[in-house]
Amino acid sequence: MKSVILAGGSGTRLYPVTHVVNKHLLPIYNKPMIYYPLSLSMLIGIRETILVVNPQDVENFKRLLGDGSHLGMRIDYVFQERPRGLAEGLILTELYLKNQNCILYMLGDNIFFGHDLPKIMLSAKEEVRKEGGACVFAYYVHDPERFGVVEFDESGRVLSLEEKPKKPKSNYAVVGMYFYDSEVFEIAKSIKPSHRGELEITSVNEEYLKRGKLKAKLLGRGFAWFDAGTHESFLEAGEFVATIEKKTGLMIGCIEEIAYRNGWIDKEQLLKLAEPLKKTDYGKYLINLTKES
Repeated sequence: MKSVILAGGSGTRLYPVTHVVNKHLLPIYNKPMIYYPLSLSMLIGIRETILVVNPQDVENFKRLLGDGSHLGMRIDYVFQERPRGLAEGLILTELYLKNQNCILYMLGDNIFFGHDLPKIMLSAKEEVRKEGGACVFAYYVHDPERFGVVEFDESGRVLSLEEKPKKPKSNYAVVGMYFYDSEVFEIAKSIKPSHRGELEITSVNEEYLKRGKLKAKLLGRGFAWFDAGTHESFLEAGEFVATIEKKTGLMIGCIEEIAYRNGWIDKEQLLKLAEPLKKTDYGKYLINLTKES
């Protein structure tokens, strides 16, 4: 299984900050935003990831993440020349993923937290792998008219999808994480551009719904979700991460730690990664991991 993380776009909601810096490289508290979706992919054992990026930003991403080999992973980069919609990101990665029966697709500015989140993601992965179709994730919001809204039954079968409805049928927003089978490429290439001139991921999900192959997993109480694409949510996400880390002494989204605990790198490799950072709290955290029994 492989994952795709969409890390392109122009980040206009965060202007002027993102006028010269890709938003996915901005810090959410103490680490780049891109670490959070990448770490979540790693937590469920995915070692191969494709980042969809703007051509002008690729060198910065490579300086940060390289080819992933230092983490025991493989990271590839695909260019999105200009923003043509989230669904185009899938089309651009088809050559890397066409033989995959289950694909994790994530938006790089969506940040998730929850103790059982990897378990829920693995459940979605297995359902898509065995039964085909697609799976989206639903999160309760008090203002559903601002989001894409999903209505689903007790079995998780999706009944309806609506984009920013005036009269929502539920309070559950569709968040930026999806599992798809290999039919997603044929579907993405068949949809028509929206009034914005973009290939919308909602249109892909609607086609799965028409085929009766769309399910939803609920992220209920105990989970946190941030769409860190606005100044307010960006700040909220950073404050949330800071609070959790200070209270627990454990890091969220630490890709080196996950690679180490997954057995993808050994103690010596972790120390090598920590060495340039040894004067920082981040580096000290990595060094302390090697001292655990």
